Amino acid sequence: MEVKKKIVLHFTKNNVDRPIVSRLIREYGLDFNILKASISPGEEGLMIMELSGDQNEYDNGIRYLQSAGIEIQALSQDVLRNEERCTHCGACVTMCPTKAFSLEPQTRRVLFDNSKCVVCELCVRACPPRAMELHF
Repeated sequence: MEVKKKIVLHFTKNNVDRPIVSRLIREYGLDFNILKASISPGEEGLMIMELSGDQNEYDNGIRYLQSAGIEIQALSQDVLRNEERCTHCGACVTMCPTKAFSLEPQTRRVLFDNSKCVVCELCVRACPPRAMELHF
C-alpha cells in the first residue's frame, strides 16, 4: 500500500551533517519533496518534507530517522487559521502558491484547505489581522 505524508524533521547539532535523505532514497526506496529547509552545519536544523512510498518501507524509514536521533513530527495542522481574528479580507488567497485558500462565491468568505498547505508561510506574512498562525 502506498503512503504519502508531510513531516517535519528536527535535526540536532550532532546529526545535521549526516546524509539522511539520500539514505531514505537508497535503502528504503522512498520519494521525497522538500517543502522547506533551514539547516546549517554545526547548528540545529528543520526540514519540512513530503515523503511517499510503500507503507512498510515508509515505516522502516521513519524508524531509521528515529534511530538517527531525528525528532519527527507529522505536518497535518501546522498552519492554522484563528477564526476569531480572520476578517476574510482575501490577502491570503492572492499570496498562496498552492491555492490552499479560495473564496466561497456566495458569501465571499475565505476557505482554507489545509491538505494543500506546504507551510511556505506567505499567508502568515500577508495576513493583516494575523489570523494565520504557525504551530510546530
